[in-house]
Amino acid sequence: MSRVSDDEASRKFLAAVQVGDLLSGTVTELDRVVSVTLDGFPARPLGFVGSLDQTWGQRPAAVEVGQRITAEVTAIDLDQGRAWLSMAATEHPELWAFLKSLRAGALVPGKIASIERFGVFVALDDGPGHPVFPGVGFITYPELSWHHFEAASDVVRVGQGVSCEFLQFDTTHGEARLSLRATQPDPFQTFADTATVGQTLQGQVTKLVPFGAFVRVTNDIEGLVHLRELAWPPVDAPEDVVQVGEEIAVVVTEIDRQRRRLALSRRQYLQLSSDSTGCPNR
Repeated sequence: MSRVSDDEASRKFLAAVQVGDLLSGTVTELDRVVSVTLDGFPARPLGFVGSLDQTWGQRPAAVEVGQRITAEVTAIDLDQGRAWLSMAATEHPELWAFLKSLRAGALVPGKIASIERFGVFVALDDGPGHPVFPGVGFITYPELSWHHFEAASDVVRVGQGVSCEFLQFDTTHGEARLSLRATQPDPFQTFADTATVGQTLQGQVTKLVPFGAFVRVTNDIEGLVHLRELAWPPVDAPEDVVQVGEEIAVVVTEIDRQRRRLALSRRQYLQLSSDSTGCPNR
């Protein structure tokens, strides 16, 4: 078979395959990925299993050349002539089917199963158990709360019932990525409802960085005063004019709802004060 006809044949074969189909074949090569010669196309391997899609148990999976496998199609690349496969999908079909049935934005109830240093596991009320982890649901630390916290135990406790928003199906670990904070009001949006550009606020300097200073203007909202907005004339470093813990007045210069960013200016406040008193400020 010539290369041209081989490519045409592989495209025709893969065009008939859909994501979610189960394909069987023989493992022909072990490298960074597992290459699989699929049944129905013996010319060359068209199936590929990434290292994280081999199993949800111990890694690496005990896969050998010559081994027969059945795996679910997760993606098809017609240009490269490849079908990406997941052995984990057929390893735990009930769990895979449940996770595939969830839709982004849906609320899923469960109980906190375990608090770890990298996140929180949730045992879902309506789902099967996980073969490896304490729960099928998983909440990363940023998705626990809008509010600042020192430890996850400040927000949730083991055994607590929660209702979380489903974000996505993590096919690598076979878990439902969840958000607890998405079910709560976003304090930044609440702040943005009433704050306006040009408004003067009082705040406390919380952190100094080479490009400016962060200032907390409410319990939950911090904004950045860029280095060029700290003083006039400009200074070389923020510690030249402000210190952590210092209370300062700032002017709101930008409210970015989408990126949840607040830009502030100390320089503009100083300019306003100077204009009103006739005395220059630094």
